[in-house]
Amino acid sequence: MSAYIIPVFFLFVFVYSAIKKVKPYDAFTEGVKGAIPFSVSIFPYLASIFVLTELFERSGLSSLLSDLLSPAFSFLGIPKELTKLVLIKPFSGSGALATLSDIYTTYGADGYLARCASVIYGSSETVFYIAAVYFAGAKTKKLYKPIIISLVASFISCVFACFICRIM
Repeated sequence: MSAYIIPVFFLFVFVYSAIKKVKPYDAFTEGVKGAIPFSVSIFPYLASIFVLTELFERSGLSSLLSDLLSPAFSFLGIPKELTKLVLIKPFSGSGALATLSDIYTTYGADGYLARCASVIYGSSETVFYIAAVYFAGAKTKKLYKPIIISLVASFISCVFACFICRIM
């Protein structure tokens, strides 16, 4: 059934465009014309996020911060072993995925830590990447409030993820 979803979607788009008397290829190329300048405009923001994420990990700051914050995280119910995942997820989805894979390898895929890590990974977002893409398009420079709100919401979701996994 899932193999038919994309072809059916394309068929729907072509039928709908015929009903609305819109030329799909022309509309597509018009959209691409707008996408290229947008992609060029967000490139510096994305490049800076990728570089900063790599520096955060390679400099050892990630491990140091993880060690410093693990007692506070443990108090809030987040296991020490998941501190690095909580810290890296707002910066890098691929870095968080690698950390999640390490957790599965080290502690197994069936236990409490793996369940918590999976829910944390699924319930949080790469805040800085999303902010870079969104705010590059919005042309605003007042980033601190939305980013702080997003980070707090992401952290609260991590606390609740561990709480829910503990009671289930």
